[in-house]
Amino acid sequence: MAQASRTYVGLDIGTTKISCIIAEMTGAGEVRIVGVGNAPSEGLRRGVVVDLEKTVGSIERAVDEAERMAGVPVKGVHAGIAGDHIRSINSRGVIAVSRKDNEIGPADVDRVVEAAKAIAIPMDREIIHVIPQEFIVDDQDGIKDPVGMSGVRLEAEVHIITGAVTSAKNICRSIQRAGLKVYDLVLEPLASSHAVLGRDERDLGVVLLDVGGGTTDIAVFFEGSIRHTAIVPCGGANVTNDIAIGLRTPIDKAEQIKIRHGCALAALVSSSDSVLVSGVGGRADREISRHVLASMIEPRMEEILSMANREVKKNHFAELLGGGVVLTGGTSLMPGVVELAEQVFEMPVRLGVPEGLGGLGANVADPRFSTGVGLVLHGCQGENGDGPLAERRAPVDRRAVFDLGRWLNKFSDLFN
Repeated sequence: MAQASRTYVGLDIGTTKISCIIAEMTGAGEVRIVGVGNAPSEGLRRGVVVDLEKTVGSIERAVDEAERMAGVPVKGVHAGIAGDHIRSINSRGVIAVSRKDNEIGPADVDRVVEAAKAIAIPMDREIIHVIPQEFIVDDQDGIKDPVGMSGVRLEAEVHIITGAVTSAKNICRSIQRAGLKVYDLVLEPLASSHAVLGRDERDLGVVLLDVGGGTTDIAVFFEGSIRHTAIVPCGGANVTNDIAIGLRTPIDKAEQIKIRHGCALAALVSSSDSVLVSGVGGRADREISRHVLASMIEPRMEEILSMANREVKKNHFAELLGGGVVLTGGTSLMPGVVELAEQVFEMPVRLGVPEGLGGLGANVADPRFSTGVGLVLHGCQGENGDGPLAERRAPVDRRAVFDLGRWLNKFSDLFN
């Protein structure tokens, strides 16, 4: 008998847009996209809620659109979290194996991950993820799953991601005010990695760069595990502001000019092309060269990519990343961004889009939907335990992720 399909919902709360993606997982394990909703994001700045009511309204519009397309009601979501309050640290835990015959069991793995979590964290910060990178059994390193092995001493290398309690609380409060439950809060670059990175890239070593509207999210993978995460508080909105100031035109017109005529590398643009610019306050429209526009965009994009490169260089795996750089996010669609990134990083760069999805998969084969699709895949793979981040180790990862969930449930009455 065919197994009934299950529905998962990803909610990408971005600085410029909020997207809701509804997917079904069939009994055969295929992920089918059945609903996509988009709404302009109001009330967020650099990934952080600054106006609760406007954020709630934007979430409701995106979810309503996705519900109408899918024909199913949305009760709860896997939501993304980003913002420059995110910090990450690598930690190590050590325990003695408890069983007499020295066989390592799941309880030992849980204990060693708990030991690695025992780090000093300020009161205003909360652990969002604890992701095991590798295990070491009696000085034998590089072990992905130690269950069933024999050893006396078990160590775990883990990647711990923390965020500001208030920022996480405000995102959850916005979603709950929109009448939805929060099943999981997932770091956005981590979610995007599910959608756009292949397993061979993770093994070889790769940088994922999610260039969004308000922030640029970075995740570094090596030997199949996440090694470094960071958020740069700049994105496409900064480019739009530069255009608005430089051309003396309203922000919404500057955004349209950027999308239609923008290029991140002035060398790729002919100086004979021209762009019509709307005036401010009743002033007459005027024409400027497209080369001048690209000359305004290039320095800002180069600055964003250079800041991301400095973050990558903080990791001692930086010289070993054979997979190069994968760009995703809305701003990565601008012509010239891939070429500019190759110059800055001095590595091969490709554009990452979600692929291999059924149903309305063609509708989300776009870098702007990488995080939303990744959140859905995180929900599917987390429950099956075959997620690419921690094969057969998902229960530990999910339990760690749910630290925040337990904390939120405690305050659910207050939120409601």
